[in-house]
Amino acid sequence: MLKIKKKLAILGSTGSIGTQALTVVKNRPDIFEVFLLSANSNCELLYEQSQVFKPKHVVVNTERAYLFLKKKLGREITISMGMNQLCEVVQLPEIDLVLSAIVGSAGLRPTVSAILANKNIALANKESLVVAGELVMRLVKEKNIDFLPVDSEHSAIFQCLVGENSENISRLILTASGGPFINLPQKKFKNITVVDALNHPNWKMGNKITIDSATLMNKGFELIEAYWLFGLSEKNIDIIIHPESIIHSLVEFVDGSTKAQMGLPDMTTPILYALGFPNRIKYPFKALDLVDYSKLTFLDPDKLRFPHLRLAYECLAKGGTSTCSLNAANEISVSAFLNKEISFVNMFKLVEMSLEKSIFVNDPSLEDYLYVDSETRKITSELISKI
Repeated sequence: MLKIKKKLAILGSTGSIGTQALTVVKNRPDIFEVFLLSANSNCELLYEQSQVFKPKHVVVNTERAYLFLKKKLGREITISMGMNQLCEVVQLPEIDLVLSAIVGSAGLRPTVSAILANKNIALANKESLVVAGELVMRLVKEKNIDFLPVDSEHSAIFQCLVGENSENISRLILTASGGPFINLPQKKFKNITVVDALNHPNWKMGNKITIDSATLMNKGFELIEAYWLFGLSEKNIDIIIHPESIIHSLVEFVDGSTKAQMGLPDMTTPILYALGFPNRIKYPFKALDLVDYSKLTFLDPDKLRFPHLRLAYECLAKGGTSTCSLNAANEISVSAFLNKEISFVNMFKLVEMSLEKSIFVNDPSLEDYLYVDSETRKITSELISKI
C-alpha cells in the first residue's frame, strides 16, 4: 500500500472525469493530496473545489476566471492563466502524478510538458494520442514513466495485460455501448436532435464525448488510442457493440483464451486504478451482481450507419497527421451540432470534407501537429456554411 500521499495535478478538474477524480480524493484523503487544479473557464466550480481541496496552484484559461479567482483565492493559492503557465506549473517537482483530463486537443501540450518533466500520467485525454500518438509514446518510452489509461476500455485492457507477455496477445476487443441510436433506422437519423444525442443510455459524461459516443467517433478515437498504447496493428484491434456496458474490453491470447474486465458502467474504478497504480485501493463502491445481468449482448458495429468509425480506421492506416486532422474536424463539427448550426448527419459530411482539404505531414513534429490542428479547424469552420 501507499506509505505517503500522492500529490496530484488534475487538469480539467471541472469536467466529468475531473470531478469524479476529486470525489475519489475526497473519499481517500489519507492516500491522495491535490497540488494543482486547472480548468478552462468554470471559475465558480473551480473556486468551490479549491475551497475543499486547498491546492497550491490553480490555472485557468480566461481572464474573467483569472480575475474572479485572484480576488477570491489570491492570498491562499497561486493563481495563473493560460496554456504556457499550465505547461510550466505541471512540471513542478512536488507533483507525483498528472491526471490529464482536459477535453480535446487542448490537452496535448500540458500532457507533453508533464512527460518531459518525468511525471507519471493518468491519461483521460485520449486526444493526446489521437492527435500525436507517435510523438507522445516516443517520449513516454524515452522518459520511462508510468502512462496509465483512464478510459474504461483501455483500463480494462491494461488490467487484463498485467503479468502477460505482449508477444502472447492475439487481439484486442474494444466494447462499445452503441450509444442512443444503435437500434434507430438510418432513415430517421436526419431527425435526431441535440437532446436526443445527449441522452446516453448508460454513461454520464460531458457533452462532447456524449455526442462522439452517439456517432461512434469516440470508439474510433479509442481504436487509435489502443493502437498507440498497446502496440498492435489496427488489424488486430476489433470493436464490438455491447449495449449493457458490463464487459469493458477483452484481450484474446495466442492460446485461444480470452480475458475480460467487468464492472458496472461507472468511471470511478478506472480512475481509482490509475491514481493508485500499482496498488488497488480499497474504496466504497457498488459491486457488480451478475444475477442482475443474466443476458449480455454482442453485435458487430454497422460502419454504414456510423461512418465516423470507418474514417478512424482509414486515418489510422494512413498515419502522419491524418488522425490529428480527424480530431480537429470532429471537434468543430460536434461544437456546431451542439450549437444547432448543423444536423446530426451533417457532422460526418463536415468531417469527411475537411479531411479532403486538410494539410498532411507524414513525419510531423509537435509544431506540425499544432499547425495542422489549427489549420484544419479553420477549414472545417469555413465549410460549415456550405453544408
